[in-house]
Amino acid sequence: MNLPPKVTTRAFERLSEIGAATEGKALRVAVEGGGCSGFQYEIVLDEAKEDDLVLTGSGQTVVVDSVSLPFLANAVIDFSEELIGARFVIDNPNASSSCGCGTSFSM
Repeated sequence: MNLPPKVTTRAFERLSEIGAATEGKALRVAVEGGGCSGFQYEIVLDEAKEDDLVLTGSGQTVVVDSVSLPFLANAVIDFSEELIGARFVIDNPNASSSCGCGTSFSM
């Protein structure tokens, strides 16, 4: 059984800090073909669509479309702040390898 992705408290807090829900937006996490490893993540602020999986917390929303969902089963969506920058990150147990930038992976 595939479990849906989880979103950390830190990711929801960051969405709150940038005012996503105030603007009527959700964080969309999608998987597309391409990138240096075969697949790549697309992470954007967007509006929820009818076939999206909707994950909520702290008054914020993260959405995943039905095509991307199998690629993100059991994944963790988080927010990372490091010296090199801050970004939303995906810890994906389905990825067999990923590139250095963290946005591209293979299965």
